[in-house]
Amino acid sequence: MILNEEEQLILATVRQFLEKEVEPVAIEMEHRDEYPEDIVERMKEMGLFGANVPEAYGGQDLSYTVYAMIFEEIARVWMGLAGILGTHSVMCDVIARFGTQEQKQRFLPVLTRGEKRGAICLSEPEAGTDLQAIRTTAARKGDHYLINGSKMWITNGRRAEMLLILTKTDKDARPVYEGISTFIAEKGAPGLTISRDIDKLGYKGLETCELLFEDFRVPAENLIGGREGEGFKQVMTGLESERINVAARGLGVARAAFEEAIKYAQQRRTFGKPICEHQAIQLKLADMATKIEASRLLIYSAAEKKDRGERCDLEVGMAKLFATETAQECALEAMRVFGGNGYAKDFPVERYYRDAPLLIIGGGTNELQRLVIARNLLKKYSIRDS
Repeated sequence: MILNEEEQLILATVRQFLEKEVEPVAIEMEHRDEYPEDIVERMKEMGLFGANVPEAYGGQDLSYTVYAMIFEEIARVWMGLAGILGTHSVMCDVIARFGTQEQKQRFLPVLTRGEKRGAICLSEPEAGTDLQAIRTTAARKGDHYLINGSKMWITNGRRAEMLLILTKTDKDARPVYEGISTFIAEKGAPGLTISRDIDKLGYKGLETCELLFEDFRVPAENLIGGREGEGFKQVMTGLESERINVAARGLGVARAAFEEAIKYAQQRRTFGKPICEHQAIQLKLADMATKIEASRLLIYSAAEKKDRGERCDLEVGMAKLFATETAQECALEAMRVFGGNGYAKDFPVERYYRDAPLLIIGGGTNELQRLVIARNLLKKYSIRDS
């Protein structure tokens, strides 16, 4: 992948920021589950909250390839930090693609500057991967809608000031997706309760919440695109960008685990020589490096297709599936290379091992990705078209 001078400078700036300001504090803050207030302020200053926003609204309008590279670098140092940025950028993507001109002008500049940060409210206690099964409703009442229901697993749910909410505006619609709509909601109106923060295995440093809506009032002008029944398509397109960034996070975690393992393997000695000279360890390192490189190529291929404005759910599904499974495998293999030290909190490997499973589940489970891939392959290679 050949980057222009500006793109190279952006990536170099991000790497320098991560190396100097994030890496020295990441382990301790992650163990304390501490929200990185100062680091987030620096991310605002660097323009990262507007990375995928068009320049007309103050954003950097980066290509999805560079966008993926940024998420890879952040997740390599601290995966939780990537989560603070990830859902926000998906919200920006949906508004930029499907919002009315008035919505774009009203919301994108403040999101770009990080003055208000976004969270996406899709999953529910009874609907995660299958978003058509949501029960949250939005009923029109004059110049506003009343939203009722609950949302689960909402990253940034407590600190985000703006919410993208997936609802049913027509419970009787067939097919079901034609009755689904999305709204941009700003906190402040009565009827929204953040009921709890979910205590997680990993993915520390940011909150994951359950939200309850009881006659939560949202102006009708905040219906994304201005038309009911368009929400499912809007969210599915937004999830393409989310799966690119989740895949890139997987690549970052895999890289981090591999880099720690290969460094440690050259330092640790058993039976009179460094363990990197034992064939058993060499095989692990070779497999890890090969799968990391394959993950990178899959991600870049999907990102380049999205940059061309083409549907890329097949390529994104493959990239997300492979890169996140690679992250899980590399985290475990790195722990094995470290032996007992890999299980200790003195070393970062145990953190990668705790973070990796979220990537397999989040952004659509990998079981779903396999179904999406198979469905698209059957369409692509249909014998009826031959």
